[in-house]
Amino acid sequence: MISFDEAFDRAVALAEPLGAERIAIGAARGRVLAEPVVAAIDSPRADVSMMDGYAVRDGETGPWQVIGASYPGVPFTGSVKAGQAVRIFTGAMVPSGAGRVLVQEIVACDGERAALSDVFGTNSWIRQRASDFGSGTEMLGPGTVLDAGALILAAGCDAGEVIVHRRPRVRIVTTGDELTAPGQAAANNTMIPESVSIGIAALSDAWGAVVQGAARIGDELAAIAAAAGEALETADVLVMTGGASVGEKDFAKAAVVEHELELAFSGVAMRPGKPVWAGRTKGRVVIGLPGNPGSALVTARLLLVPMLLRLGGRQAEDAAQWEQATLDGALPPCDTRETFARGRLDRGRVRPVANQDSGAQAALALSNAVIRQRPGTPALSEGARVEVLRF
Repeated sequence: MISFDEAFDRAVALAEPLGAERIAIGAARGRVLAEPVVAAIDSPRADVSMMDGYAVRDGETGPWQVIGASYPGVPFTGSVKAGQAVRIFTGAMVPSGAGRVLVQEIVACDGERAALSDVFGTNSWIRQRASDFGSGTEMLGPGTVLDAGALILAAGCDAGEVIVHRRPRVRIVTTGDELTAPGQAAANNTMIPESVSIGIAALSDAWGAVVQGAARIGDELAAIAAAAGEALETADVLVMTGGASVGEKDFAKAAVVEHELELAFSGVAMRPGKPVWAGRTKGRVVIGLPGNPGSALVTARLLLVPMLLRLGGRQAEDAAQWEQATLDGALPPCDTRETFARGRLDRGRVRPVANQDSGAQAALALSNAVIRQRPGTPALSEGARVEVLRF
């Protein structure tokens, strides 16, 4: 078995960024730029007023004759001469000849004549043309995640469309004779609800993938191979859940071998998730997760998510932002397998959940982080500093 760190590196190496597509700026939330955004216009496009008030020539102290008004989008088209003022509003273009805006709070005006009612300071209250950015300037580079701030900037650059990396398409094939659809298990006491694909789909979606669907297949090699082949027709990532160990009916890996699987690793010295495997086939990424819900979700967060980010044009390391936290509880010693305990992280303290069994599902709802214990770590008590990774 290989170490977790080596498995991480091999998993990431399987995932090359996908092709690019052009999409509308309004549909680009969370997407990753494949090409830069270059400003098509200056911002501001002209000298504009920062306040409501009166535009006058610089150095004058009044009084002034009010000769017109300048509104955002409807500027005053004339020129301001000595002794003249233009009523102006926030965001409106400063008229030619004006060099200062007097805020309205220090001006008394009867509609035609304006005079100072208080002293003014040194601020001209004018935002200079291109003081934010100039036309032709690259403002967002490739690899930028288009969050709220980046989208505002891209739209402000007059980018109606952006060129982004394509989101990875994920299909899930889950295996097990004992599995049935949620809502159906109560009618048959030999069956259990299939929950893993629901969680893996939600995790994949949260990290930028497009989940195309999931198939639930019994423990029959030919049927699993057929489902895998169908998934590989359209998916960028095939996630197999269950059938990952060495049991008599563990067919998941064997089913993909029939599709010319090039295995990158099989088995990792980690707990939970020891049976995890991954590889490529026909240009697609394949990862096999354990069937137990705890093992599957933890392993997917640690190894599937970095691949999804890389495929979507982001840095895989964005999915591995380990933090330091204070242990609020205790953890047993760690043997030669690196251990990832589920826990609840809150304001710098993390409490391990009570049930760390790989099949525990209630524990997953209580957890928002995993706690990393390196191989050979001794028992940890309250107050120990530990590494944590948020779900």
